[in-house]
Amino acid sequence: MRQKRMNKMNLEQQVLEVIKNRRSIRRYKPHPVPREKIELLIEAARWAPSGENAQPWRFIVIEDSGKIKAIGKIAGMADRRQFSAEFAAGETEERLKKIRDPKKRQKIMEKLTGGHVSSFLENAPLIIIVCGRKDVWDLPYDCSAAIENILIMAVAAGLGTCWVESPVMDVRDEEKIKEMLQIPKNFKVLTAISVGYPDESPKPRPRLPRDDLVFYESFGRRETNV
Repeated sequence: MRQKRMNKMNLEQQVLEVIKNRRSIRRYKPHPVPREKIELLIEAARWAPSGENAQPWRFIVIEDSGKIKAIGKIAGMADRRQFSAEFAAGETEERLKKIRDPKKRQKIMEKLTGGHVSSFLENAPLIIIVCGRKDVWDLPYDCSAAIENILIMAVAAGLGTCWVESPVMDVRDEEKIKEMLQIPKNFKVLTAISVGYPDESPKPRPRLPRDDLVFYESFGRRETNV
């Protein structure tokens, strides 16, 4: 019994460590992703929960370099439109107001308005396009659960991923993706996930303190107030 409890504790800690070690990876080694690892990611996604067990998701694995570059270019153009609009509206200044170094601010602004945020997709060895049936009410929630399963399993498999919405945020871009991949009209494209062996090791970004996030019985009520 004691050994079972220890094994359970070890498993809990292992799962938590995998979750904590997840990073958004944007630089990849050129090595292809083995088929068995791709199947592992898809299997993890397939077991995600969904409302009424609808399982609305479909996954398109893209390894063709021409298609990957095309998706990356669509993402870059989408970024350029979005961040240029934010800049024109004065929202970029608000976004960067905490950065005091003017050179760093300028560099970030050029990256945003130049469409260089999501164009890294062009260099990913593998992209998984996630789409789902439009007739399912819980589609975005169901597919988000499947996407998160892919991101977590990728860490356990020694891979890196990045969840990228840019290629399909605009309906015009989504139509380009659907035409390229022959996705039926009754399906919605939700995201592109880049996958590969990491060629960078980003530091963990800070998380808000637990006491700022968790309440008991009502919003704002701390456990110590119970």
